[in-house]
Amino acid sequence: MDLNPLELRRYARHLILPEVGPAGQQKLRAARVLCLGAGGLGSPAALYLAAAGVGRLGLVDFDTVELSNLQRQVLHGTPDVGRPKVESACATLSRLNPEVDLVPHATRLAAANALDLIRAYDVVVDGTDNFVARYLANDACVLLAKPYVYGAISRWEGQASLFAPHLGAPCYRCLFPEPPAPGVAPSCAEAGVVGVVPGIIGCIQAAETIKFILGQGTSLMGRMLLFDALGMRFKELKLRRDPACPVCGEHPTIREVREIAPVCEAGPALSSDEVTVQDMRRALADTALGVTVVDVREPEEWAIAQIAGTLKLALSELPRRVGELDPDRSYYLHCKSGQRSLRAVQWLKARGFRQVKSVRGGILAWAEEVDASLPRY
Repeated sequence: MDLNPLELRRYARHLILPEVGPAGQQKLRAARVLCLGAGGLGSPAALYLAAAGVGRLGLVDFDTVELSNLQRQVLHGTPDVGRPKVESACATLSRLNPEVDLVPHATRLAAANALDLIRAYDVVVDGTDNFVARYLANDACVLLAKPYVYGAISRWEGQASLFAPHLGAPCYRCLFPEPPAPGVAPSCAEAGVVGVVPGIIGCIQAAETIKFILGQGTSLMGRMLLFDALGMRFKELKLRRDPACPVCGEHPTIREVREIAPVCEAGPALSSDEVTVQDMRRALADTALGVTVVDVREPEEWAIAQIAGTLKLALSELPRRVGELDPDRSYYLHCKSGQRSLRAVQWLKARGFRQVKSVRGGILAWAEEVDASLPRY
């Protein structure tokens, strides 16, 4: 079907590009793209895909908009706080381009729905922020022979690639067959991220998607693009398919979509290395218990919120200052949400400390259960 007069005007700057032209714009109009996540990466990716005229744009997100999202999740505004993200996102995108068929999927990506969600689309753009969803998306895309446009961000850095084993490129599991150990990779909520970084990586993902649909240019298949905003540098890694990959290798062992155990979030039951914030409260209130509470967050976090009576020893300083701690004493370690403190506990136990525990939930749990006046960040 030819472009109508409104489309000719809207996409005029595309139509004069030899790599696009009317035929390429029709390809974009016929394309079906699924964005997993309407957050930091999904926001810029979805905005530019909708602006480019992708015909059908699906959005998968189960979350609601929070004030802390707005520093980077540009699909949403202050009045959207508390609103489902897919609802807010579709409202923004429809204002940008009402010609795009927007399909909200207000759900969490799971083993039970991944294949059905992804099967209906031509390209998958990954804007998720956790390993459970990332492995689900990769495995489903491999099994369905769909291109998987990958992006990830943390602090001042980001990375992007295009995984497509059915086209000879590696998949995500070729690089990372299994997720990292619990607590090794902190989330953005724990590590932080400068808002512009997901904007840059999300735009790269949109560019890769558009190029793939048009069949133009050199894609990131077989390459990983690394971005360092502080140094303003891009680096590139060459990637190869792993013949032993469990999902796309010569003898795959993964033949169905299954969920990995969460690795960046604490489970429902306390581990032997954890205590609750109520245990921490008792330790601070009763010195006879002989427990020292150590705050392993960074100094910039102490300036936001802190708990009286704690010893401040940032995780980044722990190797240098470990001599200030007594291996024979008892310590409760806390951070923002319990991830870094758990890593610190494991590090200390490997060096002879036996009476060290991580406070489940960290200072956020303290603000929730003990002191509601404490600032949250």
